[in-house]
Amino acid sequence: MAGLLLFQEDFVPYGMKPASDFNVIKTSREGVLRSVADDVSNLVGLTDNEIAYVLGMTPRNLHRIQAEKRLGTEASERLLLLRNVIIHALDTFEGKENTVRNWLRTPINELNDQSPLQLMDTITGFGLVDDVLGRLDYGLPA
Repeated sequence: MAGLLLFQEDFVPYGMKPASDFNVIKTSREGVLRSVADDVSNLVGLTDNEIAYVLGMTPRNLHRIQAEKRLGTEASERLLLLRNVIIHALDTFEGKENTVRNWLRTPINELNDQSPLQLMDTITGFGLVDDVLGRLDYGLPA
């Protein structure tokens, strides 16, 4: 989990605090270590296929990248945004990893009957998924 310790100073009850927008930009530009993809997937048990889909690559291409190598800017940004969404979801669902994993895979009416993971192949999709979590945080229908 060394890669996730980038933001260790901001712990919250169910995990770490999501990275700020400016921290996502800065870290994305530097590139995130490939090993962080495994750390993020382990937060709630996402599959290699799911992580690769969100990063915009095939599982085979993802595994070809050595753990100590850095991902490109776009893949790094997507990985950090996924991490933020997972942290938000863990907070929303009180740290219940299985609930978060199932929620990420379940089609939601407000997301045009697509699952959150299906939408997170675009930056706009990350925003829509985070909006749904925000609505759940405030007890609004989502």
